[in-house]
Amino acid sequence: MKVLVVEDDKTIADGLHYSLTSEGYEVLICENKQMALETIRLQRIDIYLLDLTLPDGSGYEVCEYIKDNQEAPVIFLTACDDEINVVRGLDMGADDYITKPFRIRELISRMKSALKHYTKVYASHDVVKVGNIIVNTKQAKVYKGTEEVVLTALEYRLLLTFMNNKGQVLTRNQLLEGIWDVDGSFINDNTLSVYIKRLRDKLEGSNQNTKVIETVRGLGYRMGGSHD
Repeated sequence: MKVLVVEDDKTIADGLHYSLTSEGYEVLICENKQMALETIRLQRIDIYLLDLTLPDGSGYEVCEYIKDNQEAPVIFLTACDDEINVVRGLDMGADDYITKPFRIRELISRMKSALKHYTKVYASHDVVKVGNIIVNTKQAKVYKGTEEVVLTALEYRLLLTFMNNKGQVLTRNQLLEGIWDVDGSFINDNTLSVYIKRLRDKLEGSNQNTKVIETVRGLGYRMGGSHD
């Protein structure tokens, strides 16, 4: 998941880079409007964090360019918390508006909320396929090729979490949130390891050359294989 931070305050930018990288995001920093526009033209970004006041312009101008050219969430990070600025930002299509100073955990939570609006919801499709793994979400059935794979409810939720974020590295915390039990109980870190192993065994079997779920050392896990 790639984040573009447009922020001219080096202390804030460095803090965001460290915190978001620790959460598994790929973070790009631009210190002015011109750098931001050039980066947006060259790269695909998943979510934008924009300061409002920039040395060569305004975060509003960057937001306007993004909304005219891409489909991606924009969150303003700014000290300007008066109603006029907030309304203007939201009217331009910004997805959220967070005033400085802010708490990093709250920011990450609101980033995830904004991303949900742009993430493809696989439950709206009858069939999802990643490599030779096929999920019929309408019937809640999973197949490896033509063979049905029987999963527990929690294993199924874990698989959907991976498939909804295919190609992206997911931290253990992100996976825990993805399989949070609706009845209020939750899965602890050790239990998560057990379920990942079970899911791997069921999806990969004895074929060591097939890696459906890859371990990314020091970061987390990613759904591997060829993606359709």
